[in-house]
Amino acid sequence: MAAIPVRPGKLRHAAAEIERRTVLRVEIIGGVLLMAPPRRGKHAGTVRQLRERLASRLPTGLGAYESSSVGLPDDEDDYATPDLLVLPVEWATSDDWLATSHGIALAVEVHPGPSHISLIPTKAAWYAVAGVPVLLAVDPRKGEWTLHTHPRDGEYQGVLHGKYGEPVPLPSPLPAELDTSGLPLYAPRT
Repeated sequence: MAAIPVRPGKLRHAAAEIERRTVLRVEIIGGVLLMAPPRRGKHAGTVRQLRERLASRLPTGLGAYESSSVGLPDDEDDYATPDLLVLPVEWATSDDWLATSHGIALAVEVHPGPSHISLIPTKAAWYAVAGVPVLLAVDPRKGEWTLHTHPRDGEYQGVLHGKYGEPVPLPSPLPAELDTSGLPLYAPRT
């Protein structure tokens, strides 16, 4: 791949060019370009199952969306693309490329496969700064989940941990619980 020069203030352009030239998914978190390869089967399977479980129980007016990004308030050159976002259904007709945090009901991040370093703690802080009200981090490496709620001053004030098989208690307007039984687990590292 040819080098892409990045000038200050041009990160979003660089991210778009990387995505255009490769199969990588690119985000800008805290002014740093983060790139990830396409999802593995079990990663994609986890996202699909969570989307289906949520979508069938969401109240009227909310929908579950993949491949949508949320921007840091007042800085569209700093954005994340979670695995799943619960947004107002009007998102499906929007020409915007960044959702705003005040419209988001839930963001879901699935930890990457076993060969990747986890950036979830860093991203959780980013989502808190962005004002995303609820973040669910799912870890198929360990069969665990973490629910982050009530962002304030760059941190989530509520943090609840659980294991696969235990339902995730979600705040209103989301369904009361999200079933995590039977979610895929990554194969152990050898």
